[in-house]
Order: sequence, then C-alpha cells, then structure tokens
Amino acid sequence: AATSAPHGPASLVAGYRLQRLIGQGAQSEVWLAMRADHAQPLALKLVALAQGAGAEAQQAAFAAATQAARRLHHQGIATLHDAGIAGATGWLAMELVPGTDLVRYTHPARLLPDAAALRLAGRIADALAHAHAQGIVHRDLKPANVLVDWAGDQVKLVDFGLARVLGAAQTGTGLVLGTPSYLAPEQLAGAPPTPAGDLYALGVTLFELLAGRLPHEASSMGELLRQVAQEPAPDLRTLRPDVPPALAALVGRLLAKAPAERPADAAVVAAELRHLGRRIAGADTP
Repeated sequence: AATSAPHGPASLVAGYRLQRLIGQGAQSEVWLAMRADHAQPLALKLVALAQGAGAEAQQAAFAAATQAARRLHHQGIATLHDAGIAGATGWLAMELVPGTDLVRYTHPARLLPDAAALRLAGRIADALAHAHAQGIVHRDLKPANVLVDWAGDQVKLVDFGLARVLGAAQTGTGLVLGTPSYLAPEQLAGAPPTPAGDLYALGVTLFELLAGRLPHEASSMGELLRQVAQEPAPDLRTLRPDVPPALAALVGRLLAKAPAERPADAAVVAAELRHLGRRIAGADTP
C-alpha cells in the first residue's frame, strides 16, 4: 500500500523549496514551490508511492507516465518541467496554473452559461486531440483535472497518465484505473485505455457542466458500476429541456456504451463543440 508523504513548509524535495500547500488528494499533495534555476514559482506534485511488494512496478509506471507527459506541448496542457522519485515519493514539477478547477462549475447553483461550458469543453477536446496524436491517453479526465484561469484565458489539463500509477496502488493490479464515474464501460471491464475512453470522460464532464449532476448516480459503488456498465446515460434534455437537440445528441454519442459509437476523434468533437457554442451564443444563424 502507498504511504503518506508529509512535508512541512520550507522543506526541500529534489532541490525544490516547498512554500505552501495548495492542493491535496488521497495519495498526493500539490505545493507552491521554487527552485533556484526557475524565475517563476511552480506547482510541485508529490505522489506517495508503494513500498515493499509492488514498489518496483509502481515506480516503473510512474517513470513511464512522466516520460510520456513530457512529450506533451500544448497550450491546453499544463507543462511538465521535471519529474523524479525521492525515496517513496514521486514528484512532478509542473507549470503553475492560477485559477480553479472545474469542480466548482458542476454544482447546480454555479453552472456556467451554456456557450461558456461549450467553449471550455472544446478546448479540452483540442488538448486531448494533441495528446492522442502523440499516442498518449489521459485515463482520468474529470473536472478536478481541468484548471481554468478566467483572467488569463487559460484552460489546462493536468495529471496525464497518473491514474495508471495511483490505480495500481489502490487495486493491487492496476486493472481499473481512474475515477469510476468518469470511466468508460470498457475500462471498467478491464480493456486497455484508449482515446475513446477519454471521449467518454469528456462526455461525463460536459454532462455535469450542463446539468449540474453526473449522468449516473448511485448510493453504492456497486450500483454505480452496474449503471455505468449496463444502463444508457439519460438524455440530457430530460434534465435540460432547453438544450438544443444537436447538443444533447453530441453528449449522447460521447456517452455511448460501445466505443465504436462515440465520435471518431477528439478533433472532430472540438470542431462540433465550437460550432454549437457559436450557435448558442447567437453568432451563427440557425
């Protein structure tokens, strides 16, 4: 099992001085950090890795994930500057993105205007298209892994491939990776992650941004997994009758149970989202 990696302010990790804790998860911490050869502060993510049995495999998975993430150079993806392992802690020095994640905009009282939600989703799709062209799948796309800075007009995806690392520690096998509500049915069944799985997760995220709830909700994990695996996602118009049919249809295709029934690729989805967003904003005639 993974162990915690507590670090106090002003401590050092791989030459980075930790200044302030800015985020925390079950197996990770994110710190505002500085390094002498960087003029700007960075986000230093610390991931608690396994010790003992399974440690070598998880460290290899961490190294593979970070090596792949270094190949991503896109305005919609937070830049990974450096990464490594210090003892039982994996670390990633990333671009510091101001603002907040998309979780706050999935609550019914804080939903964005539809046109704004579609612009965000389109930019996420653009970033996914770049990653998929490099042969890299996110594996854990969800609102918590999308950062938005309104003042700087930035939308950035983070944590490419880390679900593979953390999932291996949680399940012991790495078979099911990512956050269950956003995992495509074929991933829950143990199929290898593919771009189609990322598109499913984008569909869940877009559904949340528009409806203020997940397409599948249940009181137990078992029931949630059953719904994702077996039950069709609800038509968005049952919750939002005002949504244009073309938008509800796109969300429905993204949430299709069979990967082959989802859109062909993320670039196609990005173009369709931009078109729908312009129509909703009134820039296009019906």
